[in-house]
Amino acid sequence: MFKNKPIHHDGHPIDTLIGPQVTIHGDLVFSGGLYVEGRIHGKVIAEEGERAVLTLAEQGRIEGEVQVPVVILNGQLQGDVYAAERVELAAKARVLGNVHYKVVEMRAGATLTGRLIHVDAETAMAPVATLVASSG
Repeated sequence: MFKNKPIHHDGHPIDTLIGPQVTIHGDLVFSGGLYVEGRIHGKVIAEEGERAVLTLAEQGRIEGEVQVPVVILNGQLQGDVYAAERVELAAKARVLGNVHYKVVEMRAGATLTGRLIHVDAETAMAPVATLVASSG
């Protein structure tokens, strides 16, 4: 998206920006750096095998599941997070959902209504399947 001047946020390159006046209804699949200032109503998923960083700005909001290796949150997220590498909850982060992580950093002021669930890298990207056993 930004071919002439590379833009970075906290050392991570931003390839795609969703501005404050943008609302997306539907799932979003991406690779590279995604910076969200607007709203997303749907899943946010990193392309398998690709480097991906999601940054949710203070004014941003996501309502849906997130499956991204590196997740940096400073806005509102309603849904579960699956991060194979790292999750950062900045001071203004408001999360309603479970956070599945390998490494987590939570700053003073961040709120999480849900569970922090430590997992290894192989299982962090996929939601846990429920197994049903038959008795007999």
